[in-house]
Amino acid sequence: MTILQSSSFLNSVPSTSYNYNCRRGLIRAKINIPRIKTRKISIPILQSVHEQELISYSTIVNNDDLVEIQLSPATRRSNMVNGPDPLVIEKLYAIKEAVADRVEMHKNIGEQRRQWNSMLLTSINGITLAAATMVGIAASSSGDSVLGLKMSSTLMYLAATGMLTIINTIQPSQLAEEQRNATRLFQDLHNQIETTLSIGHPSAIDVKEAIDRVLALDKAYPLPLLGVMLEKLPSSVEPAVWWPQQRRRQTKRVSDSTENNWNGWNGKQEEEMREIMGVLGRKDQEEYIRLGETALKLNKFLAMSGPLLTGVAAIGSAFAGHSPHGSWAAMLGIVGGALASVVNTIEHGGQVGMVFEMYRSNAGFFQYMKGSIESNLTETEMDRRENGEVFEMKMALKLGRSLSDLRNLAAAASLKEGNLDEFASKLF
Repeated sequence: MTILQSSSFLNSVPSTSYNYNCRRGLIRAKINIPRIKTRKISIPILQSVHEQELISYSTIVNNDDLVEIQLSPATRRSNMVNGPDPLVIEKLYAIKEAVADRVEMHKNIGEQRRQWNSMLLTSINGITLAAATMVGIAASSSGDSVLGLKMSSTLMYLAATGMLTIINTIQPSQLAEEQRNATRLFQDLHNQIETTLSIGHPSAIDVKEAIDRVLALDKAYPLPLLGVMLEKLPSSVEPAVWWPQQRRRQTKRVSDSTENNWNGWNGKQEEEMREIMGVLGRKDQEEYIRLGETALKLNKFLAMSGPLLTGVAAIGSAFAGHSPHGSWAAMLGIVGGALASVVNTIEHGGQVGMVFEMYRSNAGFFQYMKGSIESNLTETEMDRRENGEVFEMKMALKLGRSLSDLRNLAAAASLKEGNLDEFASKLF
């Protein structure tokens, strides 16, 4: 029965020949399958992903030799699948290491210059008070020791005058504040590079921007003292500038959804940002420039008064003694030295130079905030703007406000039309 069923099955298969025999219950079958003719298939040569990217690149060079690279949507999707360029990642890691080294350098040098301020203040005050004491002893003494006391006090006053001239020129407290600001800003850049490497798809533009920011910070906060040191007693207050020149952003959309063509922006939000920019310029930046001018005037007065007082005291100590005008000369030497110590303590103990630098840096911060808002609002292509929701949140945090508080400030500024008493920032 089994043999009959197998035979009927084999008969149902077309184009096959078979034979079988029943030997010890063994069935043997042979199936002949016709040969299939194959044809050569021509496969078109596909361009590599790298070649497609090169074709879709369009470069524009402006006056600043900036190369702006744009990728087509198809290439951007390809990059999302294939991952970022390893060479770009390697360059960003190299920049990140250089920035970390800058952070450590500015931190160490800032601590060194803070110690300069403390040690020089103590030393100069000690020398000045010792010279004043010698003048008093010389005025009340007689004999051969008077000449030695007068010469010693005069030399000490002259040494104090020279040291005060140097310390008032370099302003160690202001130098220390510069290095503290540079440390914070380089650390911020380090964090931004880490963020780009972690969640973004870095490109050649990110490398260019990171290098520009490093060079701008090096120029704004130089490490050497000779040749490139910032002027410590300028004629006017200029806000600190530590960012590169604003330029057109690369295309960077947070969401690829075609439903949101405004990239998180709307008309109301643009008006609010304009109001915030106006408050930053009229209130915050103007106020800190005014405070910086006050600190600068005080610092100039103290910087000139200290060496002048020690110089006058040196002259008085030279003529102190039993001469006709010896008592007045001795009084000049004593009082001049005491006043010089007071002036030196106020200037460097009170760190007036550091206060001036703090005001100048804060004014630069508000100018940077204004520039960020303006660069976004003047950009007509929404894809090139920073996402509106993210930008608004960052602005609120940098000004020490909540989102609702920031919007209330913009509404109040629009109603009062420039007569707003409130400042935009709650941090400074």
